[in-house]
Amino acid sequence: MPHRTQALVGSHSWRAVALCAGVLVALPNTVAGQTRLPWEAVATKLVERMAISPGERVLLVAMPGDFSPLVPVLRRLVARAGGHDLGAIAVDGSHPAGWETPFGRDLEGLTVQEMGEYFLEVDVAVMLPGAGTQHAPYAAMRALLRTGRARTIHFHWAGAYDLQGNLMPTDRTVSQTLLRALLQTNYSALALHQRRFESEMRGQVIRVTTPLGTDITFQIGDRPVTKQDGDASARAAATALNLIDREIELPAGAIRVAPIEGSVDGRMAFPPTVWQGQMVEGLVLEIARGRVVNITATTGLEAVEAELDAAGSSGRAFREFALGFNPRLAIPTVGSPWIPYYGYGAGVVRLSLGDNTELGGAVEGGYVRWNFFHDATVTVGEVVWVSEGRLVR
Repeated sequence: MPHRTQALVGSHSWRAVALCAGVLVALPNTVAGQTRLPWEAVATKLVERMAISPGERVLLVAMPGDFSPLVPVLRRLVARAGGHDLGAIAVDGSHPAGWETPFGRDLEGLTVQEMGEYFLEVDVAVMLPGAGTQHAPYAAMRALLRTGRARTIHFHWAGAYDLQGNLMPTDRTVSQTLLRALLQTNYSALALHQRRFESEMRGQVIRVTTPLGTDITFQIGDRPVTKQDGDASARAAATALNLIDREIELPAGAIRVAPIEGSVDGRMAFPPTVWQGQMVEGLVLEIARGRVVNITATTGLEAVEAELDAAGSSGRAFREFALGFNPRLAIPTVGSPWIPYYGYGAGVVRLSLGDNTELGGAVEGGYVRWNFFHDATVTVGEVVWVSEGRLVR
């Protein structure tokens, strides 16, 4: 997996976060103050979004913890829907009662490569809490996805940040926000909105500006646009054009695309942001034809240059544009504002640096840095879709 760092732009830095991939459905391993979620409703929604065909083979991968009660409920509903239950794998090496089947027991002692070959039997994987890139089942499943087979769900119960870029605990407020997003999102309307945005982007110049001075333009050409609309069906997977088309996020909400590298021009202006553990202020990256050509900062310039130098060629390459569409995950307007679920909420923008091969782009190298902007304006052609962080189109 590529090295990933994240920065909240419009505020302070985002801490690094390991994300799941893989159908795999992914859940968190701890939920502070929230251990009594409506498991039946959660599992019902996950199975609904998978749209399991009769006989499809479904595997769960999890870290035992607060979401353990979901495992038996989800397995029961998978079987009721006509799926073939392959059981649940505990990534900590334990063997919780009721999780295993012969399929899981046969994974003992396999290398990642051997596990990947064994996973040819998996149609759908569900990543549950704590399962991440450091675990062999995740790596093996992701290798399978790269071959154009299977699909996974990432079900994270985390990813809340304050406007200073600090990772927040998944307390009751965060958990209830995620629960409402999972259960109450109008998935058909979300998909329609995202398809409309993709259609309007084609052939147009997209411009992203911020009050701090970001002003960057690009085009997407015929690049694939991954629409995280929560559709984890085999029908949707059959239309996948890249790796992340097969990695379905729940809660849902963002579109992601690697622009044509040579079309990206402008500047990215950062608020105080952490690079290599050092606070950097007044940072501006000048970009020409998809490459960082100049870096200025009032403090911490050496930290930025050190990180990008260590990343190699991909460190100075523009990676990705992402935009959140889910109103259920928008930054709250009452009380203290915070950013739910990795910026998948309506109006949140991500402008990233680094490797974009998983998106269908041409930049290799492994390094990835996600930069989130909560106050951006996004214009497609002459049409404003987002105004200072508010989705208005």
